[in-house]
Amino acid sequence: MSPARRYLDFIIYWAIVLLPFSFAIAPGMTYAFMILMALAFISKKIITRERLFIRTPIDLQLLLLIVAALISFKNSVDYRASIQGVVKLLQNFFLLMICAEEIKDKKHIQHIVFACACGVSLAAIDGLWQVIFGKDFIRGREVIVNIGIRRATAAFPNSNILGIYLSALAPLVIGTGLFFFKGLKKALLLVAGVLAILGIFLTFSRGTALAVYLSLLSLGLMRKSRIMSWALIGIILVCPFIMPQSIRNWAKEVNYNPLRFMLNDDRISAYKNAMNMIQHHPVVGVGVNTFSKNYLTYKLAEPDYAKTTDTMYAHNIYLHMAGETGLVGLGIFLWLLFVLFRDNFLTLGRLKDDYLKVAAISISACLIAFLINGLTETSLYYARIAMIFWFLVGISLSFRRLAEAK
Repeated sequence: MSPARRYLDFIIYWAIVLLPFSFAIAPGMTYAFMILMALAFISKKIITRERLFIRTPIDLQLLLLIVAALISFKNSVDYRASIQGVVKLLQNFFLLMICAEEIKDKKHIQHIVFACACGVSLAAIDGLWQVIFGKDFIRGREVIVNIGIRRATAAFPNSNILGIYLSALAPLVIGTGLFFFKGLKKALLLVAGVLAILGIFLTFSRGTALAVYLSLLSLGLMRKSRIMSWALIGIILVCPFIMPQSIRNWAKEVNYNPLRFMLNDDRISAYKNAMNMIQHHPVVGVGVNTFSKNYLTYKLAEPDYAKTTDTMYAHNIYLHMAGETGLVGLGIFLWLLFVLFRDNFLTLGRLKDDYLKVAAISISACLIAFLINGLTETSLYYARIAMIFWFLVGISLSFRRLAEAK
């Protein structure tokens, strides 16, 4: 192997490792790693004269998502915004493909896991510091106060985005810590897992709490861990007694209505408005990356206690996607998820290494957490957080090659 090839491989290898850690600090750092990794990857392909991307089981669905986005230009009110939306899609798919091809082996996966552990630990500690002292120590963001509760954001724009980040990576850290490592490594990963759960608690994000709970429950069931499953069931029984009094008072104010408690009245209004948008443009949508620009046009009459702004996201990735690219775009995305999880399940049966099996199951739990969080947040449409999803998809696809490797 030539020195140039070794140098490029080195850059790609460690850029992939450091990406999940960079998410916890600032988008500028993440994009710097992304650009460096992309340039190294393209340079490597030019040197080796190989095809740009390897084949994956979801190639067709990725291509069709781009086609659906391009067709949605038909109804776009802002072509520049729609072009930016397509560019974001291509960037995320590029990240996915690099990870699917360039994750080398078991050791590489382990490095990624420990980088995730460092990232969630940093974000959680930063959030705790912010709640105690009023500002986070990375970017100086002030703590958010809702119904008398101080909510952590750490270096992220708001509490819910911090929650998405932590819940998307916590199952990988906790899963590998619980079910594979021993000694010091196990202790470090479990400490990072506890910090991640603490950080999620400090966000007081109900959607995130639901996402991490169901993802960890699915992890326990996939690993057939009775202790973990029963412990999670016990947590549900204890939660009503340890919730802050202000949250219990609020639950009483909404008459213990689970929908209003989980979503807030303004989110329910946003969902109704999104469905009105879909009803008017069910096939191709209003145009990729223009949901907020069209929101006012399809905004229905709202009660005083459930008002929304005139430019808003859907706070639900599925409604948002259907609004922008129609039911066709949403259908393609759901098809992609079906093919992805089916392939992950089949790959799991071919993996011989115990660590890779645990890591593969844990990555699936991470994806489940992200998708459940997407029921209450527009997580796929925040550029900084969307990268986490496609990064995880790329890692999950890399297990196919590792299963076939000698």
